[in-house]
Amino acid sequence: MLAYIKGKLEMKMTGYVVIDVGGLGYKIFMSDTGIEKLGNIGETVKVHTYYKVREDDISIFGFNTLEELRMFELLISVSGVGAKTAISMLAVCEPSEFALAIISEDIKTLTQIPGIGAKSAQRIILELKDKVKKEQQIQELTVATKGVKTKVEVAIENSQKISEAIAALQVLGYNKKEIEKAFEKINKEELTVEELIKKGLVSLGM
Repeated sequence: MLAYIKGKLEMKMTGYVVIDVGGLGYKIFMSDTGIEKLGNIGETVKVHTYYKVREDDISIFGFNTLEELRMFELLISVSGVGAKTAISMLAVCEPSEFALAIISEDIKTLTQIPGIGAKSAQRIILELKDKVKKEQQIQELTVATKGVKTKVEVAIENSQKISEAIAALQVLGYNKKEIEKAFEKINKEELTVEELIKKGLVSLGM
């Protein structure tokens, strides 16, 4: 497994670069945005890598940061999302923006990415939301400012509060779909679980 490749940048092409390491030229697939950020021909560069091995294909994918690599690994773990689609997402979506879209269930943002339709966006959210919520992965996907909550952390807190409020209202006999529909009418930011439940009851007509 190749953790990273460091060497002289020999070529920058559309969709890939070639890096010379000790006389060997490694062809590394990258997003066009990543290639632009990499540096100039002849300079020593370092890219974090994902080594893909299949019966009919051996490919190396490169990333400027570990956060981008982690985002790529999460994306290709989703059924139906291949390496090319994941790379195209990296070109238009920063890891922190991606994490926020997942936690916030922001289908609109995800569908703006080439190759991602509404069904694919829903599947990505469904399969990755719990993974992205984990503290270790959030630290890998975002750069937290000391003492200041990131947008992702706030979104996670809101998501957890909403889940608790939904569970409480279900106990009272409401089904999940009607609760979620009622919550769409409520500004849920900075509300406690108790406040969410009260507003939910009002919206539900109780």
